[in-house]
Amino acid sequence: MPAEKKPGPSVKDDELYEKLREEGNSKEKSARIANAAAAKGRSAVGRKGGSSPAYEEWTVEELRERAAELDVEGRSSMRKDELVEALREH
Repeated sequence: MPAEKKPGPSVKDDELYEKLREEGNSKEKSARIANAAAAKGRSAVGRKGGSSPAYEEWTVEELRERAAELDVEGRSSMRKDELVEALREH
């Protein structure tokens, strides 16, 4: 078996990071959640967040703007369903 690889020094909660990666989250998203949990506590991170409509309720233009904020490549030629999928995977 290969040796276990650490995520890096910038990740503050390795255990949570690995769990999130196993669930299929991106490296960036996993690191953000793990670091927020380490800083504020896991239960505080779970309560955090606002309300936002589901991506399916957004217009294509709104989805492209959000994709631009996240530097999603190929966003200008994506259809709505592709934008939704790309944003969820980010």
